[in-house]
Amino acid sequence: MNSHLDRPVWASLLHAPQLAEGGDLARRYRRDVHLFASARDDDGASLAALAGLVEGGESIFVLQVPPIEVPAGLQAVRRAQGVQMLAMRPVAPLDGEESVLALTDEDAPEMLALAQLTEPGPFLARTHTMGRFFGVRIQGRLAAMAGERMHFTGATEVSGVCTHPDFRGRGLARRLSSVVAHAIQQRGDQAFLHAWTTNHAAIALYESLGFQTRTEVQVAVLAR
Repeated sequence: MNSHLDRPVWASLLHAPQLAEGGDLARRYRRDVHLFASARDDDGASLAALAGLVEGGESIFVLQVPPIEVPAGLQAVRRAQGVQMLAMRPVAPLDGEESVLALTDEDAPEMLALAQLTEPGPFLARTHTMGRFFGVRIQGRLAAMAGERMHFTGATEVSGVCTHPDFRGRGLARRLSSVVAHAIQQRGDQAFLHAWTTNHAAIALYESLGFQTRTEVQVAVLAR
C-alpha cells in the first residue's frame, strides 16, 4: 500500500488502463480525462518514456512522494508541495438541509464549469469518469461537489471538492467530503486525499473529518 501511495498516479493508471495511454515504463491519462502522468520509476528509460508522452505545447502534472526528476526534453514550469492525508477513523456522512445527489454524465458541463471557476485542481471534460461524484443543488444550480479521482487496489482518493462562491459558508464542502469518504470506506477502501501545504483551511477541514497527514508530496507541471 505505501509504495502505491508514494506514486499514486502510477498506481492509479495501472488500475484504470481504459483511461490511460502509454506502456510499461510511463503512462498518462487520456487527454480529456486528466493531466496527471507518471513514470514507473526514475530510471532513464522510464523518464524518456514519460517525455515521449508529451507533445509540443502540452503540459502534464506529476505528483509523487520522491523528488521529481525532469526528463530530458521537458521543463518544470511550476513546482509546489502538497500533503497526502489518510482517513484514520470511520467517517460518518454529515447531514444537511439540501439533498446530496449522485452526479452523472448529464451533469458534466456544470461540473466542469464549477471546477473551472473554483480551481480545486485539474479538472477536464471527462475527469468525472474517474470515479463517483456527488453534489448539492440549490435553486437548480450545482452549488458544490466532491468525488473520487485516483483509485487502486485498497485505496481511493477524495478529490474535486469545491463550492460555488455564492454558496460558501454553509459547510457544503465538509459535508460532501464526508459523504465521499464514507462511501469509500463502506466498500473497504482506504480514503486518502491531497491538499496544497498552503491551504490551511482545507487541511483543517479534512482533519476535522478524521484525516491525518501521512507525508508531503511533490507536484510539478512539466511542459515540452
